Amino acid sequence: MTSTSKLGGTFVTSQGIAFTRVGYGAMQLAGPGAWGPPANRDDAIRVLRTAVEEGVNHIDTADFYGPHVTNEIIREALAPYDGISIVTKVGSVRDENGGWPHARSPRQLREQVESNLTTLGVEALDVVNLRVGGGPDGHSPVPGSLAEPFGALAELRQEGKIKHLGVSVVDAAQVAEAQTTAPLVTVQNWYNVAHRGDEALIASLGEQGVAYTAFWPLGGFNPLQSETLDAVAARLGTTAQAVAIAWLLHRAPNIVVIPGTSKLAHLRDNLAAAELGLPTDALAELEGLAV
Repeated sequence: MTSTSKLGGTFVTSQGIAFTRVGYGAMQLAGPGAWGPPANRDDAIRVLRTAVEEGVNHIDTADFYGPHVTNEIIREALAPYDGISIVTKVGSVRDENGGWPHARSPRQLREQVESNLTTLGVEALDVVNLRVGGGPDGHSPVPGSLAEPFGALAELRQEGKIKHLGVSVVDAAQVAEAQTTAPLVTVQNWYNVAHRGDEALIASLGEQGVAYTAFWPLGGFNPLQSETLDAVAARLGTTAQAVAIAWLLHRAPNIVVIPGTSKLAHLRDNLAAAELGLPTDALAELEGLAV
């Protein structure tokens, strides 16, 4: 169910979570490459608090950002999280070189959940996404069963350590498999105006009351697509990022977005994109960007 208001309105999942359709992604609050601390911790705290003051009610994070850095900053800035859902991810850890190796055994997932509980300072995590895929580009689904890792998270949910579950970087078959084990509140995948492989999945999830969290709104564009997007943005007197976010919010009512930034001005630009109207001619031009 959707309602219209600031930040693109609100999508309410079948499990009763109300997500503002523009959230905030915390990855950029860590150092370069999501490794180490930010250059200015006070600025990071200010960005988070401003996002919430402007109405954002869900923050996307992961304990492997830093590692631990973004969760600790979120805790300092926002705890006790009144009216805010903290959505975290598990399924990877960081190695000594800053790499992102998979870590999906039941033991590893339990350790990651416990670490998130500690760094966020909560007794139960609001939403935990199992990040599954990656592939050659690092952002695409890889077919295969997720029964064991998702089942492990479902057990942690039954223990009361997790309130709600989601999946990330998955295909439709993996979504369906997960739903045989536990309800989903969100599916988080790479989707944007140029990269539209999940059209049917988004529609199906909308019918079921599941949010679709689209990440990387400007990812994977070829030069011609980028030129077209830039031209549309110039005509509208705005940025390519704003047009990309506005297009996502226009596309389907269950799509939510989680643009991230470490700069206050950029944060305000991202939030303002929810109010950007796309005229018919711009929508027609953007329609031609699909691959």
